[in-house]
Amino acid sequence: MKRIILVAALAVCAFGNVQAQFGWGLKAGVNLIDAKISGGAENLESSNLTGFQVGPMIELMVPVIGIGVDAAVLYSQDGFKVAGEEFTNRNLLVPVNLKYKLSFLGLIGAYATAGPYVKLKLSSDDFSLAGFESAAKAKSFGAGLNFGLGIELLSHLQVGANYQLGLTDNYGEATVSDAKEVIEGKNSKGWVISAAYLF
Repeated sequence: MKRIILVAALAVCAFGNVQAQFGWGLKAGVNLIDAKISGGAENLESSNLTGFQVGPMIELMVPVIGIGVDAAVLYSQDGFKVAGEEFTNRNLLVPVNLKYKLSFLGLIGAYATAGPYVKLKLSSDDFSLAGFESAAKAKSFGAGLNFGLGIELLSHLQVGANYQLGLTDNYGEATVSDAKEVIEGKNSKGWVISAAYLF
């Protein structure tokens, strides 16, 4: 009987610890993503526009060993500028990362993350300039990988830098009417600087 009570008490304590490692909160960041358009008779090259992302996130960590996952659902905006014109992409970004954390007395800590993301188009500016026979339309689905590092303060505030590597192209092809040359929308990559507060 004593053993049963002891096992039950340990199970309750373990459950309580697991629950204590669950957090939810709000994440916001600045996108320095390079969403390229290139090619064509004039060898067009684009430069990125600074964007942002914001939305809810969750974190679930295994006690003691510091390994867990985090995930978010983010409204994300990025874009590019080419030939004096600006084109903006508005997406729903869903990253899911494996996470490793180190904490010192609950005051300050560090973490590393890595994992995939998917990107769903909400709206986007089709890429078309004068002389184009057809516009390059933004693709409705994208995917890639995240790699990040950051610090955690007081077990609640996280500030980090994340490298986002796109594995799919941003845009379909467009052709220039006179030369019939193809304009390609390359996969995006770049940095995201973010902060999150977990409750």
